Amino acid sequence: MTVEVVPHEPGWSAQFEWERRRLEGVLVSRLTGPVEHIGSTAVPGLPAKPILDMIGGVHHLDLARSAIEPLADLGYVYTEHRPSALYFYRARAGQNFLDDAAHTHHLHLTQPGSDIWQERLAFRDALRADPMLAQRYSDLKLGLAQIYPDDPVAYTEGKREFVSEVLAGVGIALQTNFDTLQM
Repeated sequence: MTVEVVPHEPGWSAQFEWERRRLEGVLVSRLTGPVEHIGSTAVPGLPAKPILDMIGGVHHLDLARSAIEPLADLGYVYTEHRPSALYFYRARAGQNFLDDAAHTHHLHLTQPGSDIWQERLAFRDALRADPMLAQRYSDLKLGLAQIYPDDPVAYTEGKREFVSEVLAGVGIALQTNFDTLQM
């Protein structure tokens, strides 16, 4: 698998809004609020892997499981990742769903207030609020992509300390399993 980090695409925001409407149409009775845009594509100017990362707050995970089939109709594949969230991904048409490089969308469904919810939104908000912090993260991501172009695990692990520091700065200790961290 190749680590692909590309310059920020201004159209990501519009793509997210379009996708949010589709998702909310399916998830409406299960959601506690709007689907949120997270990850690097949600931060203006930040280079990113070209994958729209999203998170939705749900009333109950058991109720959210009833959305697996309707989300499949939208092209989302459910995979069991962790007990505190439901994780879905969508890949390019005709691509192997098991190949992370083919993924175009990631969706986490979890309860608001969960570690996953708090960490991802706090990290996104910190980067949006501080252009210098976002630039540091940009430099780190680009450097790691050059050092580990064929090692997505090392690329992700290389971000751990930075993410932990940013979250600590807003009073949150990183709790989630970092190997699946979409930040």
